[in-house]
Parts: sequence; C-alpha cells; structure tokens
Amino acid sequence: MPTAKRTAKVFNLEGKPAAEKVTLPAVFSTPIRPDLIRRAVIAAQTNRLQPQGRDPMAGKRTTAESRGTGMGIARVPRVKGGGGTAKFAPSTVGGRQPHPPTSHKRIVKLIPKKERRLALFSAIAATASKTTVALRGHAIDEILQIPLVVTNDLAQLTQTKEVEEAFAHLGVKSDLDRVRASRKIRAGKGKRRGRKMKQAVGPLIVVVEKKGLAKAAANLPGVDIATVRALNTELLAPGASAGRLTLWTSGALAQLDTLYGKETVE
Repeated sequence: MPTAKRTAKVFNLEGKPAAEKVTLPAVFSTPIRPDLIRRAVIAAQTNRLQPQGRDPMAGKRTTAESRGTGMGIARVPRVKGGGGTAKFAPSTVGGRQPHPPTSHKRIVKLIPKKERRLALFSAIAATASKTTVALRGHAIDEILQIPLVVTNDLAQLTQTKEVEEAFAHLGVKSDLDRVRASRKIRAGKGKRRGRKMKQAVGPLIVVVEKKGLAKAAANLPGVDIATVRALNTELLAPGASAGRLTLWTSGALAQLDTLYGKETVE
C-alpha cells in the first residue's frame, strides 16, 4: 500500500473547520478496483439467497397417458375418463415444469478472503475520490470536502431536525434533496400494490458508536448509519458502484487506522 500521507480538515456541525487536521489512514491510498468491488458485492448478495427446489413428483401425480397417433388429436398425455383433459406435460394446466429449480444448485458466489479484504479497502478509498463520488451521481457541488470529516459531535445528535441542520451546514442537503426527488419521480409513474418504492441511495455516515444518531436519521431517505467495525463493501458501494458519499467522524477515522493501519496490500 502506498505510504503517501493525506490530510483532511475536520468540520464541526456548523460547517466551520475545527482547530485540528487529521491524517487519513493508509487504507485511503488503496487503488480503486471496480472489478473486485463488484465480486465482493455479488458474493454478499448471493449469501442472502434462499435455496429453493421443487417436489420431483410435482405435476406427475396423474393417470394421464398419451393416446398415440391416428386419432386426430395432439399426442399430449390425457387423463383416463376425464373427457380428454391434458395433464403431465409442461404445456398443460397443472403439468410439471420443464426445467424446475433444484435445491442443490450452487447459487452462492465465493470470493477469497484476501480479495474480499482488498475490495473493502478499495471501496473505502473510493469514498475519498471526488471524481468517483461525482460519477456515482451524488450532488457534491456544495460539499465542503471529500472525504468529508466531521467532529464526533455528529454521533451525539438525537433529533432528525438537528441532523438536517448539520447536513445543510456541511453541504449534504442537496444530495438529500436528490434522494427525495427520486422518490417522487418513481412514485409519479404509477404505484403497484405489494411493491416496495424504489429510491436513490443517499449519504453514509460512519461513526464509532451509533448512540442516538441511528434513531435521529432513521426518517431521512437514503441515509445509512454504520460503525467502523460493521463496514462492508456493499454499504460503501451499493449496487457494486463505488464512490458513495460518506461522512466520517474523526473518531471513526482513528478507529479505522487502528483496525487496518498495519495491513498492507500488494
């Protein structure tokens, strides 16, 4: 991993620079690898899939047999004494499936531990790339800095109104408005019952402990809260697209350096 050190300003909840600067952990210098990030995200998604199969005898419990040729009717199996009702064949009502899913099919995509680790480091580094964050579609024109580092006071907020005010001072409000607008556009095209409303992905806040912030930001669309130890590639790169707009608290950066500062990636 490159040894070049990068520094970043720390902003308070009013959007003003704090007295000290922080040195970004060496993990932020990891090369961005979209291929590995995609593999890690797919592996995480497939691990949540439920294996499914079909009863081998489904659609076959019938007396239907084909009557052969020479009768002027199709040769599909027909129920005996059922008035010529077709059964058993895949094209018939209540018949078997042509290629049913099997429970022993391999649906989980595996990834080596070292590659999964490198993908996590790469996703973390992508949050510090202004170009990558912009290409992902986030509204960053008003963002004070990328990566955006905030004092630990952010994790102490307990009300949604306070979080929104902090977002406005830090320049994140425009990205929050983008997420809200995406909900209105999709909802305006016609709702379908039983379907979950889709929306864009908003900013991610990384803290040491969630405390009251998780409840305070619960009603903000697209916003996720995560601790440093719970970080994963899917959180940092939803949909396998790297460069999510991320707010780091100063304490989270310190813990990140403690966890991964001594690791090197070739």
